[in-house]
Amino acid sequence: MNNAPGVYLLSLGCDKNRVDGEVMLGRMLAAGYVLTDEPAEAEIIVVNTCGFIREAVQESIDLILEMAAYKTTGACKKLIVVGCMTERYREEMGSELPEVDAVLGVADRDKILDVVRGESTVTPTETLKFRLLAHASSAQPHIAHIKIADGCDNHCTYCTIPFIRGGYVSRPTDEILMECRALMDAGVRELVLVAQDTTLYGLDLYGERRLHQLLYEINDLCEKFEQTVWVRLLYAYPEHITHEIIEAIAALPAVCKYLDMPVQHSEATVLARMGRSGSRDSLCDLISRLRTRMPDITLRTTLMVGFPGETDEEYDGLYTFAQQMRFDRLGVFPYSQEEGTKAAEMADQLDDETKHARRDRLMELQQQIHRDSQRAQVGKPLAVMVDDNDGDMLTEDGAPKRYIGRTQGDAFEVDAVVYFSSQTELQPGQVVQVVPTDSDEYDLFGAAVNELAE
Repeated sequence: MNNAPGVYLLSLGCDKNRVDGEVMLGRMLAAGYVLTDEPAEAEIIVVNTCGFIREAVQESIDLILEMAAYKTTGACKKLIVVGCMTERYREEMGSELPEVDAVLGVADRDKILDVVRGESTVTPTETLKFRLLAHASSAQPHIAHIKIADGCDNHCTYCTIPFIRGGYVSRPTDEILMECRALMDAGVRELVLVAQDTTLYGLDLYGERRLHQLLYEINDLCEKFEQTVWVRLLYAYPEHITHEIIEAIAALPAVCKYLDMPVQHSEATVLARMGRSGSRDSLCDLISRLRTRMPDITLRTTLMVGFPGETDEEYDGLYTFAQQMRFDRLGVFPYSQEEGTKAAEMADQLDDETKHARRDRLMELQQQIHRDSQRAQVGKPLAVMVDDNDGDMLTEDGAPKRYIGRTQGDAFEVDAVVYFSSQTELQPGQVVQVVPTDSDEYDLFGAAVNELAE
């Protein structure tokens, strides 16, 4: 019987935070702790917080308090809080949340063992080993998010990231490639490249932007691998998307024809107040070039409504832009007035009712666009990566008869899924041909017709 202390990790926020959480968890696993999926059973609970906007901070606080309850109702002996919220509000944490035993900022992640048991038996150079340990224990070991850089130099007027995570710091290419190869060997079949702005990769380290070169080198790894591996690119700022990046996505077989580019707004006046360059014309030109070069590309974006001073005319311009561009995937967020940002001090702050009404109207538009887009996929054979089986639909002998997967146009836990039946038992990470026979507002439904060669 294993009497090692159990640890429960709760990671909130973005994919960059997810990677940080995996490394911390891996350190604890290497030191002899065991992962548990039940917080009530864990002696150590770690909450990896998000502090990007007020709603995320409140969610973090609520979950910290929820986890603190296990000190009396469960086995918890130590509650540790780490991440962006603690970096932003480190001084307030001790007095406002006495239930917390230790507070670590984003730069303190390597000290997790010092806090857990007062000593550290591992070194920062073993980070990849820890990542692999944690990833093997995750619920989706066939998907890995690779952080190619941290921090940000863009200094958008609404954003807290630069003073939470610091300036933009790229990871060396050789280190990224080693991590990709090790994860592939460990069973990963989708590599998701993330950074606050992936398009700036390499500028600080090599004196030039090298994202397109990195994509070529990762594609070479995938081409030499025995099984199908997808490479997905997230968070590419439209202002920095070059011809070379477009060509790399178009030309490389392993790279998903999918691009997540946070546009935020279409009107030049609002973009200027946001500290973003660009205009409606430049955005339309970029989208046209992407779709001309790759007619099958899936474009995802995020839009922000209710930025200080946003007029009815500026909002109507954004609405018309979304209507005309018909993004395949789109999220809309009301502006959040964040302490310490330039935008928080701007005049003409809009009320919450106006911001939420503008968001809801845009989301209603996007729901119809997405519904039409999904309906257009019905009857077309699609390559789908298996993520899981549908536990509610089993044969008499307990084998799955329906699976859940995604196309290259859908990021995990972000976009739509495909529910499909299969006569052959499948494993997560396999890629199969599926013909959708139906769709709803979000997802596709169909049947596997044959397994692709692996």
